[in-house]
Amino acid sequence: MAVEAQGVDLVGVVALLGAGVIAVPIFRKLGLGSVLGYFAAGLVIGPFGLGLFSEPETILHTAELGVIMLLFIIGLEMQPARLWNLRLEIFGLGVAQVFLCGGLLTLAGVAVGLDVRVAFVAGMGFVMSSTAVIMQMLEEQGETSTPQGQKALSILLLEDLAIVPLLAIVAFLAPFASVDTSAQARWIAIGIGLASIVGLYLIGKWLLNPMFRILAAAHAREVMTAAALLVVLGAALLMEFGGLSMAMGAFLAGVLLSESTFRHELEADIEPFRGILLGIFFIAVGMSLDLATIAADWRLVVAAVVAFTLIKSLGIYVVARLFRTGQREAIERVTLFAQGGEFAFVLYSAALSNGLFDARSNAIFTATIIISMALTPLIAIIVRRALPRVLPSMDGIERVEDLRGDVLIISFGRFAQVVSQPLLARGLKVSIIENDVEMIQAASRFGFKIYYGDGTRLDILRASGAEKAEAIIVCVDDPSTATQIARLVRAEFPLTKLFVRAYDRGHALDLVKLGVDYQIRDTFESAMTFGATILRRLDVPDEEIGMLMEDVRRRDEERFALQLSGGIGAGRDLMHGNMPVPGPLTAPKRPGEVIGATAGIIPDGGGSASSGDGAI
Repeated sequence: MAVEAQGVDLVGVVALLGAGVIAVPIFRKLGLGSVLGYFAAGLVIGPFGLGLFSEPETILHTAELGVIMLLFIIGLEMQPARLWNLRLEIFGLGVAQVFLCGGLLTLAGVAVGLDVRVAFVAGMGFVMSSTAVIMQMLEEQGETSTPQGQKALSILLLEDLAIVPLLAIVAFLAPFASVDTSAQARWIAIGIGLASIVGLYLIGKWLLNPMFRILAAAHAREVMTAAALLVVLGAALLMEFGGLSMAMGAFLAGVLLSESTFRHELEADIEPFRGILLGIFFIAVGMSLDLATIAADWRLVVAAVVAFTLIKSLGIYVVARLFRTGQREAIERVTLFAQGGEFAFVLYSAALSNGLFDARSNAIFTATIIISMALTPLIAIIVRRALPRVLPSMDGIERVEDLRGDVLIISFGRFAQVVSQPLLARGLKVSIIENDVEMIQAASRFGFKIYYGDGTRLDILRASGAEKAEAIIVCVDDPSTATQIARLVRAEFPLTKLFVRAYDRGHALDLVKLGVDYQIRDTFESAMTFGATILRRLDVPDEEIGMLMEDVRRRDEERFALQLSGGIGAGRDLMHGNMPVPGPLTAPKRPGEVIGATAGIIPDGGGSASSGDGAI
């Protein structure tokens, strides 16, 4: 069977997907992020690696759809009111950063002997940071919705808007400008652009929601997906027709649909395409790195990367500080934005076609952009690790100082919050210690008085009143920490009743061996209730449900006793890889008769089956 049929190069498709599938998990495992993994994959399979692709530009243009879809999804999360609230960041912070960085880079280019027009275009291309790289990094760090992430998005939106006047300026600066650059032609172009925006607004306001309601009524999922793609690509095409950025068109379409009842459906339909195409875009950027140009002019390329990056970093930092941004946040913004972006390729291509750049200059500047994009994730990791860790503010947090209570609760997560309710309702004096400052601050808003303290330290336990407490309740999430506290309490305060939250069966066995008064696996009782409710909703009689649950509980207790005595292995949770997997249960032959798949119990590591709940 041929690997290429009707123009589809299956070798190329497999190479693209395989490179990403192999490289990204490796780079993420190394803590280097997925973006750098995609770049490396592209370099390996590109013209200067294995040579599987000879024209990466073709793939790059297609994969730019990933950037378009990324902007659409960002727009879906950006309701008009929210966007309006960011107007000062967009037109204040964004404009200041673009103008200052662009001016500094232009002056630097002129200082090294470049023509002022070439210096301006090269510098402004480097000003426009990579939306794809920055948003991917923010997404991986979970910071897209934070205030810092919103400021980053505001700057990126302004930079995306800037591509429109910059392309017009390139045409104006061209040494052989065409007759179409007359004042009348420019006003016509501006009119077309504004008409495109108005047209998109009207379509989004009056047509999209009725269209999606009709399609939803048809119950054809694949048609809804096609419609979602149609909206994104149609908006991008309309903006391109108006001489504007396709990415900006997709973003505006997302904003128009952000308050639609179909917003979440659209996001779910677009997300798989966005992820794949964005990954291919990064791979194509890696493939586009011209190693021959770098080898021929490596000193010039290295100097351009270092100089452009440092100068832009200075401009970003100054603007951040002028807008009263903190030192750490300013440095983190520098690491995100101190690179060129994908729109520079568009600007440099226009400069080349209009005669502002020659082929060598275009190759050097393009290589500078690509290298800066590839270095950004690595620089961000280095800077993040070099910066001192930010400790939560201790304002309003009281430390343990000779607490006295009937009951001492260690940790106040979701489990302890429920446990404390009946104790407080009974009127018991409950002392609570926690070493998570954010949890203490959050709980204080609901009226809880929690003190800062580490339950693994004996001096903290003594100061918390552990010696005089009637009971100590250990509710920490981490099983090893819970075991450590239980061991310490049992050794130092042997007469105090000790109750410990267990993670799973193996942890419960360890706690029982330490001599705790009571332990409970935190998911067991809720899982039992959940299972009983499912049976009830399936119309199983209550009497039969009671017998079934009693049988499950009895067999669990028997297995636990066997494991405690060493008769069988102490199973662990499924995700740890050595839990005895339960065998299938068949339906009762008659009411009250419970039939298990296996009567025997496979020891831990047997990898076969056991009866009952396994290791929860």
